[in-house]
Amino acid sequence: MKILILNAGSSSLKYSLFDMAAGHTVLLSGLIERIGEADAGHRYRIGASDPLQQPLSCDHHRDALQALFALLTETVLPDLSELAAVGHRVVHGGEFFREPALIERQVIAHIEAAIPLAPLHNPANLLGIEETLRLLPTVPQIAVFDTAFHQTLPDYAFRYPLPGRLYTEHGVRRYGFHGTSHAYVAKQAAKHLGKPLAETNLITLHLGNGASVAAIAGGVSIDTSMGMTPLEGLMMGSRCGDIDPAIAFYLARTLGMELDAIDKLYNKASGCLGVCGENDMRAIHAKAEQGDDSARLALAMYAYRIKKYIGAYYAVLGRLDALVFTGGIGENDAWLRQTCCVGLTALGIAVDPAQNAAPAKPAATISPPGAEVAVTVIATNEELEIATQTAECLTRGASTAGDAAKSPCSAAPITE
Repeated sequence: MKILILNAGSSSLKYSLFDMAAGHTVLLSGLIERIGEADAGHRYRIGASDPLQQPLSCDHHRDALQALFALLTETVLPDLSELAAVGHRVVHGGEFFREPALIERQVIAHIEAAIPLAPLHNPANLLGIEETLRLLPTVPQIAVFDTAFHQTLPDYAFRYPLPGRLYTEHGVRRYGFHGTSHAYVAKQAAKHLGKPLAETNLITLHLGNGASVAAIAGGVSIDTSMGMTPLEGLMMGSRCGDIDPAIAFYLARTLGMELDAIDKLYNKASGCLGVCGENDMRAIHAKAEQGDDSARLALAMYAYRIKKYIGAYYAVLGRLDALVFTGGIGENDAWLRQTCCVGLTALGIAVDPAQNAAPAKPAATISPPGAEVAVTVIATNEELEIATQTAECLTRGASTAGDAAKSPCSAAPITE
């Protein structure tokens, strides 16, 4: 079974082609970026070969997809009819989707309805879906939602203490993000621990330029740090995370800032970037090592806020089997992992310095032998998780064909 995974951004298209019948082998992967600009480019890798790069004339996502399909047929997939499905990453599914869905008109309508909740992401995701449907009208298309994994949150965790009509009429609630990553590493952590996922309690830390934490009880998400948008929660590369909501009022009244300017400040000029002028953790460490006080402060703030969430989610779970670090920073920053866990021995959380210095991929335990809580480093693979969910969706759809109430994958795909 060959499954193509697409992640369409506003000016980019990331993709991976998996052969699910051959040990989830990646046949082709790449990124087409700067779509619509004169310097558009295409970086890709055939199997495990060295990466290749080529310039590309690409005015529209349709051009990007046509270039991708041409490359597929020239290299690893001579006939596109061999595709079992295309899996699309969709950032926001609102409350409509708890599982992946075979894309048909109603699914597209729901994704459009969620645009106000993800105005930067859902339109681009939809663009990729619509163009792929035009170019591959007979291939099943599956939407996999970042928010779906967190639809298991109880109401007392996802509701905000605001008037109820804001939730019932306008969807103001916690949705959570990075769901495919949290779902993937949760399954891998349970496997690494040798426990059934349904009996495993985890705190998963997805730490990259965007960052989030999830509390997972018996394999199910029961709380997460990102909220109605990806702005809430941890301090991030350029996002502020949790702050006093009244700061926005102060900025508007005292500095005369408009809403759009405050939005840009919170999302693109805050976090590590706002504190020390850098949003790349490697650059922040380099500045700190050179004695830069603002970089040292950024690192201290970043680690401190993670530690606060670890403590809070331990309290929520009541019992913890493993603390999981993942994402580009979580997988590679030994200093941060160590610092986040300092002082948590009363909770059974500790890090062995030697193991932490060189964790093995794809999974490693970095806590001392016999520790009450396993501290682990697990490499995330969101594309593989999307491919796996896409394959599972196809299987469910085939087994419940004609009964849309039983499966979100049983409706007929769009063919026009």
